[in-house]
Amino acid sequence: MNPSSSRAAYGALVLAAVLWGGSIVAQKLALGSFSAVEASVLRDIGGLAILFATWWWQEGKLGDLAASDLRTLFLLGLGVLGNHLLIMMGLKYVSGAVAGVIIGSAPVVTALLSSVMIQDVPFRSVWAGGLLSCSGVALVSIAGFQSAGEHPVLGSVLVFLGVVSWALYSIGSRAVMDRISPLTVNWTTVLVATLLQIPLLWTDRKMLDAGMASVTMPDWLALGYLVVFATAVAQQAWLFGVQGIGPSRASILGNLTPVAAVALSALILHESIGLVEICGIVLILAGVWLVDRSTALPADSERSKY
Repeated sequence: MNPSSSRAAYGALVLAAVLWGGSIVAQKLALGSFSAVEASVLRDIGGLAILFATWWWQEGKLGDLAASDLRTLFLLGLGVLGNHLLIMMGLKYVSGAVAGVIIGSAPVVTALLSSVMIQDVPFRSVWAGGLLSCSGVALVSIAGFQSAGEHPVLGSVLVFLGVVSWALYSIGSRAVMDRISPLTVNWTTVLVATLLQIPLLWTDRKMLDAGMASVTMPDWLALGYLVVFATAVAQQAWLFGVQGIGPSRASILGNLTPVAAVALSALILHESIGLVEICGIVLILAGVWLVDRSTALPADSERSKY
């Protein structure tokens, strides 16, 4: 990968992390008027419409997909479903602080699974930076969100399973994008996730029972943010970055998400940023730098295979 392509991949990942930072606040707001399933389904339907229209405009054809490709896309769709729905459900029962800390474990989960499943980088190259960065995630998340959860154990398990789903999606998408464009991977997997969620609306309803008039404008705006930025834009940017530098290195940049969450909370919710947040941000950025430095040579060698 040439330097300009590498910079583009890093830029896309940073963009995705920033947009997902805002989604933590948006998801909590959306749950005021929507059930977890409703919010997840509407998010994916809206994101799918944008992604499909973009794909139709830029590519417009699927090409030759083997049966193995279709099977892989279906499994990746399960990863999208698990990430969107399980985290949304977990946020019903646990505070944003706990959810932020757990979501911050994504680099460790992704690095461990990636080093075992596709061996893109040695695990010894990422564990130290991942640990350092996750320490910062914990500080930023706890300081940035103060609401208490009602069922912390259940909520924590659901959020963690959502993190595992996204780690598997990141790893699997890297392999399939050797043959299928990131945009095609994105809209097809969101389609799978959407279709599988629709029947669940019979079990988890809020807005459908109360009527659309019950939805407040802030909740509509929060849902719109999830559709456009957290799903359509961020997910496409993330796939582009993963394709460029691999899931292990990309996952560390995901630790920038709580940094963005705190900054957006200060901007939108007028929350103050204190010494704890600043220390956490420093730890996160230090971890990103350490992993990038430790994996530069192995990752460049690995990427030359593609």
